[in-house]
Amino acid sequence: MSRTLFLGPPSFDGFDGGAGSRYQARREVTSYWYPTWLAQPAALVPNSRLLDCPPHNLDIKQCLKECQEYDHVILHTSTPSLKNDSKVAEAIKSQKPSTLVGFVGAHAAVLPAETLKVSPAIDWVGRKEFDFTCKEVAEGRPLAEIDGLSYRRDGKVIHNRERELILNMDELPWVMDVYKRDLAIEKYFIGYLQHPYVSMYTGRGCPAQCSFCLWPQTIGGHKYRVRSAENVAAEMAYAKKLFPQVKEFFFDDDTFTANLPRAREIAQKLKPLGMTWSCNSRANVNYETIRLMKECGLRLLLVGYESGSEDILKRIKKGVTLEEMRSFTKACRELGVDIHGTFVLGLPIETPETIEQTIRFAMELDVFSIQVSLAAPYPGTELYEQARLNGWFSKKDKTDILQDDGLQQSTLEYPGLSKAQIYDAVDRFYRTYYLRPRPVLRIIKTMLEDKDVCVRRLREGWEFFRTLRERKHASATA
Repeated sequence: MSRTLFLGPPSFDGFDGGAGSRYQARREVTSYWYPTWLAQPAALVPNSRLLDCPPHNLDIKQCLKECQEYDHVILHTSTPSLKNDSKVAEAIKSQKPSTLVGFVGAHAAVLPAETLKVSPAIDWVGRKEFDFTCKEVAEGRPLAEIDGLSYRRDGKVIHNRERELILNMDELPWVMDVYKRDLAIEKYFIGYLQHPYVSMYTGRGCPAQCSFCLWPQTIGGHKYRVRSAENVAAEMAYAKKLFPQVKEFFFDDDTFTANLPRAREIAQKLKPLGMTWSCNSRANVNYETIRLMKECGLRLLLVGYESGSEDILKRIKKGVTLEEMRSFTKACRELGVDIHGTFVLGLPIETPETIEQTIRFAMELDVFSIQVSLAAPYPGTELYEQARLNGWFSKKDKTDILQDDGLQQSTLEYPGLSKAQIYDAVDRFYRTYYLRPRPVLRIIKTMLEDKDVCVRRLREGWEFFRTLRERKHASATA
């Protein structure tokens, strides 16, 4: 068994590109998701280590010093970070040429040959679910014999046969021991989650067909494969003992509520633990299920509303109507469940009118907090293919989706709507939504209730408006 390091490489200042973030980019406020996609195989490989550089403020020099101690380094990469990550791989090889370097992640999964060709420092690429692929490489098996792996042989890229998706999710080890051993959990922040928090997966895949969503179309698949409720509850009981300081646990499944009977079963098993928890949800969960989950410790639902245009919702195959969203949001408000709503500008086929519809819809819903993202056409998604076929890309380089400072940039444009108009609408959306009495009063209320929250909100407020200023400057100089 080779000494293996699972690496979240250093990148842009404040870049959340870890194996858990859905949009690899710098956020409006300090935000870091847990590197669960790396922690899982790290739990499979004895004597391995997980090194997540961005949250721990480790620069390239410190990173390379740690890499010297390992024979095998596995980097999690993404479309926007690939060029940077390949430079890190080259630096690792330069100081220790014998190091075996592998790349995993959604970009590598759908473009394995292209990923290998980025740099000769990349020895192998893991496709689809790469947990056991990593384990078998670490065990020293010949690369040619490992399913789900692509590599070079005599200058030619070889693709081994596909690895089957994991059907029995209970066979995967828990990630909590890796978190405890290798991560300083206080370094991980999400604006709408209580701090400190811990996130994990109880299943992979999502039955929804949203055309822009990255993980189901690249790694997880559209079948929701889950761990048993008993297995989840046992790990949560263990996590609570391991991390007594944690104030909230987050289930980061693409859609935790995709299987409502199971969601209710897990909730009931969590109730005796007295935990506060939150999860990803579609905006179509019925009142009784929300009520039950609330009684069992649910605090917040992370909900993708995406757009206030019924036409756009149909085009992206959202599968939820505006009226269903209104009813769901009303139920959450009545039951005291907070919502962090996410919206995306620049989806097909955005117009100035649909942007205004979305802003008005968001204000009508008036959820606790929102996130506004730019449509990101990642390779492997239906949105990417639509943009390629219809000529919606605003740049020749279709994978150039970040600015030099790590913030998202608008990469799509439509007839009558330029990329600059889409980009500028994000700033206007945020200001229109948050600079109203009700959102301001909600934030002040949380600050008055807890001194630590007050300090945190002041920091986040400063970061938020600083980011908006940076966005405005970038737009003016584009």
